[in-house]
Amino acid sequence: MPNRQQLGGVIHTYQKYDPKNIPSPTQPPPDMVSGAFEHLLAYGSLRELTEEELARAIHLDPSQIAGLGPSLEALREMLLERKRRILEKYETKQVRETARREYRESGERIQPPKPLRRQLERAFEQEQLRELEQLWYRSGGERSPFAAGLLPLIDRLGEKYQVDELAAKYEFTGRTPLTIEQALAVKDELETIDRLLKQLEEASNTAQIAVIDIEELAKYAEPGQIEQLNALQQQIEDYVRDMAERQGLERTRRGFQLTPKAYRIFQGKLLERIFSKLQASRSGRHQVPVTGEGAVELERTKGYEFGDSVANMDIPASFTNALIRGGPGLPVRMKPDDIVIHRTRNTPKCATAVVMDMSGSMRYGGLYVNVKRMGLALEGLIRREYPGDFLRFIEMYTFAKLRPAGELVHLMPKMVTINDPYVRLKADMSRDDLSELHIPPHFTNIQHGLQLSRKLLAAQDTPNRQIVLITDGLPTAHFDGSWLYLLYPPDPATEAATLREGQLCRRDGITINLFLLQSWSQSIEDVRFAHRLAESTGGRVFFTAGRDLDRYVVWDYVERRKSIVG
Repeated sequence: MPNRQQLGGVIHTYQKYDPKNIPSPTQPPPDMVSGAFEHLLAYGSLRELTEEELARAIHLDPSQIAGLGPSLEALREMLLERKRRILEKYETKQVRETARREYRESGERIQPPKPLRRQLERAFEQEQLRELEQLWYRSGGERSPFAAGLLPLIDRLGEKYQVDELAAKYEFTGRTPLTIEQALAVKDELETIDRLLKQLEEASNTAQIAVIDIEELAKYAEPGQIEQLNALQQQIEDYVRDMAERQGLERTRRGFQLTPKAYRIFQGKLLERIFSKLQASRSGRHQVPVTGEGAVELERTKGYEFGDSVANMDIPASFTNALIRGGPGLPVRMKPDDIVIHRTRNTPKCATAVVMDMSGSMRYGGLYVNVKRMGLALEGLIRREYPGDFLRFIEMYTFAKLRPAGELVHLMPKMVTINDPYVRLKADMSRDDLSELHIPPHFTNIQHGLQLSRKLLAAQDTPNRQIVLITDGLPTAHFDGSWLYLLYPPDPATEAATLREGQLCRRDGITINLFLLQSWSQSIEDVRFAHRLAESTGGRVFFTAGRDLDRYVVWDYVERRKSIVG
């Protein structure tokens, strides 16, 4: 009967665990969903995401894969030794002289037509391969004797280029001369070795053996080494596939399908990144202290929720919960689930409509990716921390459309269908024979986005209503009754219609906070319009780089939520 120590040896041998470096059971698994989501945000679809691309997007810890490091290092040393022997064996001075001489001799044998003589002499002396090729076409191609004589010259010049590159790229210290054919073969072999060394280095950093060209490597390695590498590759693929299923990535015939579990994991990671930069305060993750939430009403209490002030904590009940959970003894360790908060007369709810610009200009610099990432982070925050709040997302382009949160990742900037520098179009959208499919989609209709937001928020029974407008510039489309106007460059009529809609929002008690993204075409007029629109409703303008958009929007939402309950 084997003892425990023998069993440990069996596990080490057959399961390939390193007994000196076993990962902690509490260590979080590698992030499988972020790579898939980043691909989805960029392309709007997972159809193009292959297993190899998913594996490349995942960062694995190579130290957790026993045998990977020594195997890759052995292959690396084998290739370096092969490269060292080649460099120590050959010299390149003689082959460079041979290549130069053959090129000169080939050129001297050519008898060009008189009109092409000067051009040939210039191309020959300056060793211009492209000009020699142009001469071949000008001379009539294969039908011309002159063109037939040019082909060997072009070949000799190409060989000379490659031999010179070989001598410049590598430092040879040997004495064995090379022929031109041998030099080209040596160059190809050395470049292959360099490419394999780079692949091995990448695999040692990421544990992704798929990046290695196994077929090329097999030319230099022993069969046993390749078999071991294939076994490690299979082990990693099985591990990645298992982790993907655990984190909500399902493999289907059409590609990877993201489940609701994967959405929750990705949103959680976004929020962790955002709130990890918040300063410590005495009220949870808020940036500054919260003084209270209004007068205490009777003795009714509720469980602590994100955003509640500890100034209204029911201290006896909270300590009682902690003692019931943790048992008697000191110190008493209190968790958020133990905390009980007195209900107050203030029971506010926030109602927010997020207008997301998906016009044609949002494709520049990947602005649309940052907008979608922001939407996922904000939706995750409200669903997890403020479940009573109202949140809706509106896609804004030539038209404005209400979009469920589950469709955010699939939104894409609209394709530009008109490239004229001056556009003046209008369409009567009340006509039965006219639909959105007939209208260029890439314009920016902020007025329609605000109008749809106002109708959604007006029905919400709360005084705390806001529109978060995310765009990169001036509006270029608006409605006047049933008539849709598409005007580029931006026209004062479109701006006036948009500002009128902003005043209607103010009349209904709706604040507009505008996040203006940086873009290559932005001008002072874009900035002035943003200020006019936001100030007309008592809102604010935020200037932010696209990659920080999610952080600014989420932080501002938390601050606004805190201010209305403070």
